Amino acid sequence: MSFDRLEPWMQGLLEQLTAGERRNAARELAQALRQGQRRRIAAQLNPDGSPYAPRKPRLRAQAGRIRRSMFAKLRGRYLQAESDAQGAYISITGRAARIALVHQEGREDAVSPRGPRVRYAQRQILGLSDADENTVGEILLAHLARRL
Repeated sequence: MSFDRLEPWMQGLLEQLTAGERRNAARELAQALRQGQRRRIAAQLNPDGSPYAPRKPRLRAQAGRIRRSMFAKLRGRYLQAESDAQGAYISITGRAARIALVHQEGREDAVSPRGPRVRYAQRQILGLSDADENTVGEILLAHLARRL
């Protein structure tokens, strides 16, 4: 999220902060948004609150096999929060970014390196929910209140 997408009245107030103060606000904002994304992905919810499309059943699933929830490693190791004086950024890094993009946009991809190609259901991994937008406003207002 970049600071230029904020409401105009808040944009003017943020411009009065020093670069260091904006950087601190962005760092706190990025960390809070990352936590919100992690909770939402763990709950298997899209940003609008609807559940993810369920996995398709496997043809030869092993009996008694324990299945890990979708995107478990993605929300832990690969979900990164970055910030600078210009904004806060939440991204998925490494090779996992390609997998996340396939699910985010509902693209077609190979199941395994030489396996069949399948169209994956769209599952919005990254996105701002209403709660995230409220968190952004609260954090920025708290930083502005400390300044005044």
